[in-house]
Amino acid sequence: MRHLIDFGDLAREEWDALYARASQIIDDPSRFIDVCRGKVSANLFYEPSTRTNFSFQTAMLRLGGTVFGFADPNSSSVAKGETLKDTIKMVSGYADVIVMRTPWEGAAKAASLYSHVPVINAGDGGHMHPTQTMADLTTMTRLLGGVDGLSLGLCGDLKNGRTVHSLIKAMAKFKNIQFFLISPRELAVPEYMRVFMKENGMRFTEVTGLEAVIPQLDVLYMTRIQKERFVDPLEYERNKGIYVLTRRKLDRAKKDMLVMHPLPRVDEITVDVDDDPRAVYFQQARYGMFARMALLEHLALQPREEQVPSVEIGTKPVCSNPRCITQTQPYLPPLVKKVGNIDCCGFCDAALR
Repeated sequence: MRHLIDFGDLAREEWDALYARASQIIDDPSRFIDVCRGKVSANLFYEPSTRTNFSFQTAMLRLGGTVFGFADPNSSSVAKGETLKDTIKMVSGYADVIVMRTPWEGAAKAASLYSHVPVINAGDGGHMHPTQTMADLTTMTRLLGGVDGLSLGLCGDLKNGRTVHSLIKAMAKFKNIQFFLISPRELAVPEYMRVFMKENGMRFTEVTGLEAVIPQLDVLYMTRIQKERFVDPLEYERNKGIYVLTRRKLDRAKKDMLVMHPLPRVDEITVDVDDDPRAVYFQQARYGMFARMALLEHLALQPREEQVPSVEIGTKPVCSNPRCITQTQPYLPPLVKKVGNIDCCGFCDAALR
């Protein structure tokens, strides 16, 4: 069974094929209006979403399929205490593909262990967001002609930014990428991401200021400071509004640099930037719909797996990350994987203590 839990699951050749398909859809969407006729997507959104939820719904409808699901877990049996395992076993009996957004890191991986149909990770807490990365790469490739050799500035909350983590993972598949990681020290990328970059020979520089590096960038990827990911409200108050991109700051940037953002924005890009031709974040959102169309066609047409392999029953979580799915679903197996020489949780990637 093919799932998309982490962009690292895709080989470069598989991504190239998906991009080629997305590009065909962008150029002639009328050719694809029936490719998923009779297929059904279950969209399970355990936390708020506008772009990702609407994008996936629209993508399936444009392919001729149908959609059901929820955008509020309190309207489902989750409110009655139903486990993730039981929800997935039940829903995968109705649908041809499951799209999940949750606040729990590693939840999509957990769901894939029990599903009879493909699971797509539409964001799991502050961990990963691989289909946003598909939108990002589609945007860069369409507008810049390719991804190899780019200099990327990732700015904002890099600790909790799942879009950033997925994008870094994806860039390991491309050549000669230079990262500038722009964040306050307390919101720097997690250690497992540093280990990943070093393991893959990726060049990166960590800085706390935006203006000094902006002239060197081909892409500036802005992110918001994510209030909902902070355990300590005072930490959020210290960091909110720390990076604000204005029209004046763009004066020092390349004339063809792309300003990207996974959205929603709060105050990190002023509205006067919207009219600059380098600001492509709304176009990026539209490209995301086409990229998800290509992905849904790729996965929803797979045959259903009638017999899911049995899974070890856990007794207690091995992971101490309070946002890990294992903290609320103790029956999950004790998955451990190596990141470099570090033992990490097989669901959320956090280092095990």
